[in-house]
Amino acid sequence: MARCKKLANKKRNTIVKHKIQRNKPSQPSVNARAGNLSLTSKSEPQLLVPNIEKNENKSLLHNAPLKDGERNCKIPIIPFSSDDRILLIGEADLSFACSLIKFHNCSQVTATVYESKEELRVKYPYVDDNIRLIENSNQAKIRYSFDVKYAKLWSVWLNTNRKSRVSGSFDRIIFNFPHVGGKTKDVNRQVRYNQELLVSFFKHALPCLSSTTSSSIIVTLFEGEPYTLWNIRDLARHSGLVVARSFSFIFSAYPGYKHSRTIGVLKSKSGKESNGWKGENRSARTFIFVRKGEDSSKDLKRKREQDSSDDENDIGE
Repeated sequence: MARCKKLANKKRNTIVKHKIQRNKPSQPSVNARAGNLSLTSKSEPQLLVPNIEKNENKSLLHNAPLKDGERNCKIPIIPFSSDDRILLIGEADLSFACSLIKFHNCSQVTATVYESKEELRVKYPYVDDNIRLIENSNQAKIRYSFDVKYAKLWSVWLNTNRKSRVSGSFDRIIFNFPHVGGKTKDVNRQVRYNQELLVSFFKHALPCLSSTTSSSIIVTLFEGEPYTLWNIRDLARHSGLVVARSFSFIFSAYPGYKHSRTIGVLKSKSGKESNGWKGENRSARTFIFVRKGEDSSKDLKRKREQDSSDDENDIGE
């Protein structure tokens, strides 16, 4: 009798154990393949995280390593493609132009600098390597002594356009960190001088844009004051442009590029290079300007949907 009771208890425990095993949810298996994360189980649908490296639209997204000090650990937005005709204004040491040619495979690059070639070498003693790289590129060019405020210096592209019956020479006109330099310590005057610089730039750059609806003028500024006091959106609006979008500028997306101050390389009294502030350590924002009426195009809307949440839609502000 005791033996029969013991066998019955054993059978009951076995049944309970089987019930627990049947009710236990299956654990998904994790498989890493081709950079994707695959979660598979019998009870859950398969989830695939897209591999960003295979994104075909290279004009929007590029994978680039981010520095530890960067404000946003997000995928940098690259607002041009390798086959664009690009005009760079105020290039200083030409390191941005070199980055576009060497790392972004841009070939149709025209870089302008405010200084003459001799003045540029004095300001930036290391600039010869950058000059050599650009000059050795098939279609890249450098224009020295280029002041954005003088219309005659822009007319060379307009004259060419009249012959070819094209409304503009460039798909992208880029001005990184425009600044007139230390003309005065008075903040109000500095703001006014820089506003005048931007107004002249917008006025002369607009006719040089190509007729395609995707062409744009691109300006990058540091965030915070005094740059916010310039009211760049309003300046552009009065020039016939609107801000289609804006996003964080990620320095590490442009290997070899470093922000150069208007006055050139700072040196101490002993002649050594000064360890002053570096633009690469500051937050910056890029503004994409398009002609009025072109800001509602389907192409721009699609780009905003595909880009990171840091992208700001500034239309109508």
